Amino acid sequence: MTATLMIDIADEDETDALGRCLAEILPAGAVVALIGPLGAGKTRLVRSICSAAGVEDGVVASPTFVLVHEYECRLPICHFDAYRLRNEQEFQALGPDEYFSSDGWSFVEWADRVRDCLPAEYLKISIQPTGEQSRTLEFRAIGAAYMPLLDALKTLSKNESEGDRN
Repeated sequence: MTATLMIDIADEDETDALGRCLAEILPAGAVVALIGPLGAGKTRLVRSICSAAGVEDGVVASPTFVLVHEYECRLPICHFDAYRLRNEQEFQALGPDEYFSSDGWSFVEWADRVRDCLPAEYLKISIQPTGEQSRTLEFRAIGAAYMPLLDALKTLSKNESEGDRN
């Protein structure tokens, strides 16, 4: 069971606003799979979500060379990067199942490379650059547990952009 939502963002300020919205609605234990080319804004989105959740500014960085970062705020956050991994076994060696079954949030960049390692239900965010700073994000609820997030995100992102105009 899947459902999708498309959101266009014009710049990094809108990415930050979207991150604030996601930080409000992601449930404990959420797993978020991030997909997009180099420079698409995967880490930027995670940074925005983490900042809104209380992670100190300047702490969140791409885990490309470390493979996994952990952050503490109102709940634990685990940030994986599968870009440099050769196969799914290397990802499994990082212990994702322990994180996926916790009450914290798990973000997996380059999740398409480790798709079979993801849990049965998760939120998939595909980011496609459309300009220097503009992006189109496709949110896909994989499994029934994530479907309500799409409605909440649609409402919150609409309210956030209307608030910017007022």
